[in-house]
Amino acid sequence: MLDAIDLNDLSVPYGIYPAVLEGRPLVQRRLSDLSGCFADEAAWAAALAQEDALVYAVSSVEPADGEGQLHYGLGILYSGKIGREYYLTKGHLHAHRAAAEVYIGLAGRGEMLLEDEAGEVARRCPLGAGRIVYVPGFTAHRTVNTGPEPLVYIGVYPSSAGHDYGAIAGRNFRNVLVEEAGNPVLLKREVFLNTN
Repeated sequence: MLDAIDLNDLSVPYGIYPAVLEGRPLVQRRLSDLSGCFADEAAWAAALAQEDALVYAVSSVEPADGEGQLHYGLGILYSGKIGREYYLTKGHLHAHRAAAEVYIGLAGRGEMLLEDEAGEVARRCPLGAGRIVYVPGFTAHRTVNTGPEPLVYIGVYPSSAGHDYGAIAGRNFRNVLVEEAGNPVLLKREVFLNTN
């Protein structure tokens, strides 16, 4: 069991930014893994034809299961855009819908896109060095890198939370975070598609 991690001792295989918790499972997501995540599918296909770029990686620690236990993961989301959409994670709901999560920003600049399960209510929360985002239960969440450097963060969640990617894959987020005049702007997906 791993009781403590010194953030100064993190392995740094991707430049100067911490990306891996030594000896922990690592999940890497490339453009090819993000089919359907970006609203502008033509821009996604064109980017993928150029290179199957690494978009993000997460290493997780699951020290114990059972009531009251916590799991956590270290994520790094690289900087880039697909058309006007910023690089993003797949996003998910928790399998145990009531489970909340806390994200702690370590480096970079980005935002958390939060939507209720029906996709009716959306909001964005800044995430970056020195920022903390609370994700309430029953809330879909996706990390978006809006800055020029990798966004590095830790997510802490109950061991019973689980990850439901299928619900998001089936309906996707109803809102997208895009660049407009050099700034991130939240738009309804259909509005973006009709004006892009």
